[in-house]
Amino acid sequence: MKFGLILLTFLLALTATAQSLMEERIWKVAPRKKSIFLDSGVFHVNSDLRNSSIVGMRNSVVAGRGYERLVVDFNTSKVPKMYGHIAANKKLSVDFFDTTMSSSKPLVKNSNFVQGIEFITVDGKTMTMEISLKGKSSFDVFYLENPGRLVIDIR
Repeated sequence: MKFGLILLTFLLALTATAQSLMEERIWKVAPRKKSIFLDSGVFHVNSDLRNSSIVGMRNSVVAGRGYERLVVDFNTSKVPKMYGHIAANKKLSVDFFDTTMSSSKPLVKNSNFVQGIEFITVDGKTMTMEISLKGKSSFDVFYLENPGRLVIDIR
């Protein structure tokens, strides 16, 4: 009886904190700006590109524009396969597949929205970028080619 109660409590705790990505809005990232800012959901880019590398990251803040732009630069003409998640806890995570990091980690300067960025190598072929935010934000995510760039507009 005691074991059953402990097991039930454990299972309820897991379901209370678990995240169901099936309930999230899922969208395919487009190769152009849409000016549709979302504050939650899952996004993806399907790409057959292999062996890409993140060579830089930059941000720009222009007063009056209403948003801040982050750009992730790749050493290839296209962007790699990626999955991203906008979390309610003020975090944006993006997994880049078959991607590595150049020798230096990119820095973001004078950001109005970004508290910090961390790059994590998962298995030597997957790179995770976690962007911690200063507050609740919304995002417009798109990519550009020649050279490959992931663009994240934050407001």
